[in-house]
Amino acid sequence: MSELYSIPIRRADKSETDLGEFRGQVLLLVNVASECGLTYQYEGLEKLHERYSARGFSVLGFPANEFGAQEPGTDAQIQQFCRTTFGVKFPVYAKLAVKGPSQHPLYAYLTRTFPEPTESRNPLRQLYRKVRHSASYEGQSGEITWNFEKFLVDRNGGIVARFSPDVKPEDPALVEAIEAELTKSVPTLAG
Repeated sequence: MSELYSIPIRRADKSETDLGEFRGQVLLLVNVASECGLTYQYEGLEKLHERYSARGFSVLGFPANEFGAQEPGTDAQIQQFCRTTFGVKFPVYAKLAVKGPSQHPLYAYLTRTFPEPTESRNPLRQLYRKVRHSASYEGQSGEITWNFEKFLVDRNGGIVARFSPDVKPEDPALVEAIEAELTKSVPTLAG
């Protein structure tokens, strides 16, 4: 069994859980924020979730406040914002730290397992790279670079891809990666 499934996390209502309930599904784990310039991606993430959920796919949102304090709200406020502003139905968990000394074990595992993201092919890529590597955003290899970084998880809990924040949910590279994982056979789940 993948270590990913046993890492404790909290739902927005503060109840404890883990990702074991998603065993056998393809997952897209995303660190999200309500006041970011990329917050519009919630809409595309919800479309992906709706489009592929019947095939065993889920988007999972993890609010984080490490980048410009762009997720200042409480868990209840974040839930309300996601539902009313973007119609989000995919799970959005309790706020956690995605980098730094308080980094949550889930993000320590994700960044250790798949240290570098794939960047989009759009014209803003060079600007993003300059910002990412500027002194104010310098970090350790593997660290989350900004809000809306995406990790694609296969049906066995393996991290198969990591996409930078500038890769939009509708980006062909991301959609193709999701579809490729969904076409693979469903593993036999042993107790």
